[in-house]
Amino acid sequence: MGYELVRATMIGNRGATLQVMAERKDRREMSVEDCAAISRALSAVLDVEDPISGSYTLEVSSPGLDRPLVRKDDFARFAGQEARIETAAPVDGRKRFRGRLAGLDGDRVLIGGDWGEAAVPFDAIIRAKLVLTDALIAAELNKRNR
Repeated sequence: MGYELVRATMIGNRGATLQVMAERKDRREMSVEDCAAISRALSAVLDVEDPISGSYTLEVSSPGLDRPLVRKDDFARFAGQEARIETAAPVDGRKRFRGRLAGLDGDRVLIGGDWGEAAVPFDAIIRAKLVLTDALIAAELNKRNR
């Protein structure tokens, strides 16, 4: 359909919500119509395949500016932007990092801040997202004005 899955998460037990986050493959801005098209197509597949027991609500959205970083490509794509990273086990004595992404070095995500620099193994990351900053907003506005 021309979209990439960013993240799918099931939240809650009773009144559960299946949150699906997607973006356009061409990297253009997601519209409400894009989300509706994904929702209709995904609903049809979920109704036929029925992979989820019980009732749930399907919620489709774009990742937004302060998006989660889930693929290796995300860390390279957003190099230069500020991010938060959390790891399962300590890396260089810490589990939480906030700083400027410097891309990838093989299977390690490079991030630096006033605390120094770290090379975080991609497989150790349990949560990562961009931080909403003036620089991130300016980069997005610049991209839209091209």
